[in-house]
Amino acid sequence: MTATTQTRVSAQSGLAAARLTTGGIIRSEWVKLVTLRSTWWCLAIIAALTIGIPALVSFALGEGVSTGPGAADIGYFTWMMATTVPIGFSVLVAAVLGCLVVTGEYGTGMIRSTIAAVPHRLPALFAKALVIGGVVLVTGLVSLGLGALASGLVLSSAGYLIDPADSRVWLTLLAAAGYPALVAVFSVGIGTIIRNSAGAIAAVLGLLLVVPTIIQLIGGLLQAEWAFDVGVFLPSSLGTTMYTPVIEGGMSMTQGTITLEPWQAALALVAWAVAALAGGALLLKRRDV
Repeated sequence: MTATTQTRVSAQSGLAAARLTTGGIIRSEWVKLVTLRSTWWCLAIIAALTIGIPALVSFALGEGVSTGPGAADIGYFTWMMATTVPIGFSVLVAAVLGCLVVTGEYGTGMIRSTIAAVPHRLPALFAKALVIGGVVLVTGLVSLGLGALASGLVLSSAGYLIDPADSRVWLTLLAAAGYPALVAVFSVGIGTIIRNSAGAIAAVLGLLLVVPTIIQLIGGLLQAEWAFDVGVFLPSSLGTTMYTPVIEGGMSMTQGTITLEPWQAALALVAWAVAALAGGALLLKRRDV
C-alpha cells in the first residue's frame, strides 16, 4: 500500500512539474502535420505545379529582346508572369491542406487528445496555423525559386533580358509564396469554425472560386461599380494583386473605383486570416469538443 501510494504521489508530482511550452506545442503540431499522408501529397502537388508549369509556359512564349530602354521591364514582366502562373492552382491545394489539418482531427477524434494536452486550447490552434503557414510558405518559396530558374533559362535562351539581381523579382516571388500561405492559415480558421472536412473545403473554395464569379456577373450585368469594389477585397483578388508583376506605364485592368497597392492587398489578406482565426478561436473556447 505504501509503495503504491508513493508511486501515485511521484506520478502526480511529475505531472505537476511538467509545463507546457510554446516550443513544445509547436513541435507537437509539426509532428502531427508531417506524419499525415495528405500533407505530403498536397505539398508534392504544390511543388510539381509551381516548378513544372513555368517552364512549359516559357516554351510557349515567343522571342524577346535583350536590348533597348524597355528590355529590363519586359524581361521582368514576362519572367514573373510565367513563373507565377501556377499560383492560382497551388493556392487551392494550400486551402484544402489548411482545412484538413484541423477537420481531420475532428473526424478521427484526435482533437480530444489535443485539447487534453493543451487545456487552454488557443495555443494549439495558433501553433497549428503557424506551422501550416510556415510549411506552405517555405514550400512555395523553394518551388518558386526552382520554377523561376527553369523559366528564366528558357526565356533567356529566347532572347529576353533576365536579371536575377532585380529586387522586384524577389519581392514578387515572396508575395507569390505568401498568398497560398495566408490562405492556408485562413483555412485553418474556417476548418475550426465548421469542423467538417467537406463543409470547410467547400466554404473556402467557394470563397476563392465561386464568389468572385458571382461578383463579376453582378457588376457586369448591372454595371454596378460597387460590386467591382467589393470584388477587390475578396481573397483571390487580394492575392492576385499581391504578386502580379506591374511595370510603369502598363495597362490597368481595374473595373471599379478602388485600386490597391500590393502591400495594401497583403495587409487586407492578413486581416482575412486573422478574422478567420479569431472566429475559430472564439468557437473553440465556447464549444465542447
